[in-house]
Amino acid sequence: MIGILGKKLGMTQIFAEGGKIVPVTVIEAGPCCVVQVKTLEKDGYEAVKVGFNEIKKEKKVNKALSGVFKKAGVKPYRLLKEFAMGDLKVGDLVTVEKFNKGDNVSVTGVSKGKGFQGVIKRHKFAGGPASHGSMFYRAPGSIGASSYPSRVWKNQKMPGHMGSERVTAKNLTVVDVKPDQNILMIRGAVPGASGTYVMIRKES
Repeated sequence: MIGILGKKLGMTQIFAEGGKIVPVTVIEAGPCCVVQVKTLEKDGYEAVKVGFNEIKKEKKVNKALSGVFKKAGVKPYRLLKEFAMGDLKVGDLVTVEKFNKGDNVSVTGVSKGKGFQGVIKRHKFAGGPASHGSMFYRAPGSIGASSYPSRVWKNQKMPGHMGSERVTAKNLTVVDVKPDQNILMIRGAVPGASGTYVMIRKES
């Protein structure tokens, strides 16, 4: 598996062959430095831990992470994630050059927070008639049964907090790669607001 960390810069559109407009998400991906290599003998599984977005002031790094960076002999980074990649050693850089135009990728990020929302926006309920005199418009309606079970079922769709959760968008296509600018252009939308971190994995 090939993976990289990045920051979502925003969305734009480009012209494809035939003059068709294609919406794309622009992501600043990497370069990511390998901070630690996990082995089957020592850690019980194989993976590499990579860092993204270098921290300029070392005083902003806590002592636990500072020891990890000093042991690896690399600069401190703001974001650390693990990928199941092989043939890498501490200090190596993972760049967008590992991705090609037309690759299928999955992007993981934290979705936009919507706060406390009702059932119509949160669960796409239809609501009631909006005509004059209707007393049932955007309400959730009945939430429980009769004498059995005499309680509200678990996982009942009700108003509550919406968004701000980890989401993965799969089967997205890489439209363009710009290694000189560390830019990946991915067709369509990816989770998260502009300026948030994302994880990109190349699908086999």
